[in-house]
Amino acid sequence: MSIRVLVADDQDLVRTGLAMSRDAQPGIEVVGQAADGREAVEFARRLRPDVCVFDIRMPGMDGIAATRELAGAGVDDPMAIVVITTFDLDEYVYGALKAGARGFLLKDAGPELLVQAIHAAANGDALIAPRITARLLATFSDAPTGRTPIQPIDPLTSREEQVLTAVAGGRTNAEIAGDLHISLSTVKTHITGVMSKIGARNRVEIAMWAYETGRIKH
Repeated sequence: MSIRVLVADDQDLVRTGLAMSRDAQPGIEVVGQAADGREAVEFARRLRPDVCVFDIRMPGMDGIAATRELAGAGVDDPMAIVVITTFDLDEYVYGALKAGARGFLLKDAGPELLVQAIHAAANGDALIAPRITARLLATFSDAPTGRTPIQPIDPLTSREEQVLTAVAGGRTNAEIAGDLHISLSTVKTHITGVMSKIGARNRVEIAMWAYETGRIKH
């Protein structure tokens, strides 16, 4: 089955280019294109794509607001969203991830990385442009958030702590399985357990929690 993708960008040339390059990838089908955030939300709710690829800077409703509408806290059936932008600004990255995005890439990242991000989002993983991941999490772990990180009622097991650290370090499920010499299904079970205990919705929030609680140093 192909991964059904919705692309949203206010620039027609960029939107068309993204759609054409995605359609050229085996296993990916672009099912819709939107020119602004409101249209993107409307199309996403109607088409129910597997993954949405949103630009940040769009008129009317930007990509972060659109992401929040479709994947934010309180959304019953959050969608998988990858945010892309020309601008390497921490506040954009942080805003997108807090809104529920499962990936963040710069437009110059290249088609291969975007395809990886789409596949990761479709599989419930998260992919962030490598050059900004550590900087982003380190920067915002020190910023006042106005809240205290949730502490699990049931402490994480030693194995869950290992998996947590690996996820925060950007390791994929397959890499974690290899590192810890456990099966892929066991990794997924531990990640589900961690998310349940700390109230995280995805791998990005697991990583943020690890930094906020001082489990990952920088």
